[in-house]
Amino acid sequence: MNLRAHLLAGHVIPAQPLALDRHRKFSEKHQRALTRYYVAAGSGGLAVGVHSTQFAIRDPEHNLFRPVLELAAQTVRAELAAAPRDFALIAGICGQTPQAVAEAELALSFGYHAGLVSMAAFKTEPEDAIVAHVATLAKLIPVVGFYLQPAVGGRVFSYAFWRKFAEIPGVVAIKLAPFNRYQTIDVVRAVTDAGRDDLALYTGNDDTIVADLLTPFTFAHRGKPVTRRIVGGLLGHWGVWTHAAVQLFRETQSAAQQPEFSARWLERAVAVTDMNAALFDAANRFHGCIPGILEVLRRQGLVETVHCLNPDEVLSPGQAEELTRVCHTYPELTDDAFVAQHLNRWLS
Repeated sequence: MNLRAHLLAGHVIPAQPLALDRHRKFSEKHQRALTRYYVAAGSGGLAVGVHSTQFAIRDPEHNLFRPVLELAAQTVRAELAAAPRDFALIAGICGQTPQAVAEAELALSFGYHAGLVSMAAFKTEPEDAIVAHVATLAKLIPVVGFYLQPAVGGRVFSYAFWRKFAEIPGVVAIKLAPFNRYQTIDVVRAVTDAGRDDLALYTGNDDTIVADLLTPFTFAHRGKPVTRRIVGGLLGHWGVWTHAAVQLFRETQSAAQQPEFSARWLERAVAVTDMNAALFDAANRFHGCIPGILEVLRRQGLVETVHCLNPDEVLSPGQAEELTRVCHTYPELTDDAFVAQHLNRWLS
């Protein structure tokens, strides 16, 4: 697989959640079912060991980073054996440089194609030190950059930081997830100014998915206008309703190529954002974002519980009711029937 070409083509890439049983133990059966679901739904890749998978899988008392990465890779290969196609396995890479290097080497040993590099461990370090950290990792594994919003552990970076970041040869993509239009524009402009037309842009802005996919970003580069697009999404939101997300994504790809498109796309953008507000618990500063994802999957039978490794991570009051509301309001953006059709095989 040509990884750069694959990512530039644009894909739905779900961020995989973690399946725990009623005893708060890792459920390999349900974790495998989730991976089978994402492959069958038509996604173009899978991100594992990321925020939705819960960063605590790395903690010694859980020690789940290795088994979760290994199981996902094995399952993807088994599912694709019957109908081979390109599929990007992306491992979450966290921590300061020694930890991140070890995680990158482990991911490579399991056949992962790239690493989504979190910079959350660098709370106060100078931006140049973080660029050097990423450059070190990019010599080991193709890097997907990650602009994580401050509300869930990220930090704000300058345009100058992203301009230097875009010059790292081993960077193949950037996930833009600041949940902020100014900061999103900073990244796209920096990549454009760097002349990196081989670097794919993926939305992680779960609050503005459709708008990101439809927006042409045009900036001057060497005196000429250059238009860049966010070509796909690497999203926690797409860890649920994935089959419907693939259909929606294909429709946005087609619409984005038209000289004009219907204002109904603005309605669809609002619908997706409304669903995400319930899913990610925006009303409570995203406290219930991971339990919200798990609740949708639990209702479909793909996971057994909404338990998280941290027992304090639970659904917020009223969040379950909000999930029911949006599912009833926007049934075309859900995929319960698709899941029900295949669930027994995925759980076998």
